[in-house]
Amino acid sequence: MKKIFTFLLITLLFISCEKDCYNAPLPIVFEFINSNDENLITNGTLTSYSVQDENNVNVELTKTSDNRVILENVGAYNGTKNYKFYSNIKNLDFSIQSSEFKGGCDGFQINKLTFTGIGIDIKEEKGYYKIVLQ
Repeated sequence: MKKIFTFLLITLLFISCEKDCYNAPLPIVFEFINSNDENLITNGTLTSYSVQDENNVNVELTKTSDNRVILENVGAYNGTKNYKFYSNIKNLDFSIQSSEFKGGCDGFQINKLTFTGIGIDIKEEKGYYKIVLQ
């Protein structure tokens, strides 16, 4: 009985130490508004938009039911990457700084999102960024 218990304990330790897990970076969500705090997708002003990385590769975008935009699959790297947002209203440059996740699982975390340019008004809200386009 003692040998069976010891065997089970050792087996359990090896199984628990070899867990496969991955922490994807938290999503980046943008809401585009005007100076009156009106959503520009909802009111029909923002009709076309896209994002490209520094290698001119398109970033997949998902529009949410509340007319916000999720940037898909960004931040899964170690370092800083530059991006450009194109729209029928205004173009924006931004960069995302990411690093390896320091925890029990593999993965990455976004450390910093930086917008560059003149006259960009951005408010960091809970879970998303409000970007004033004029």
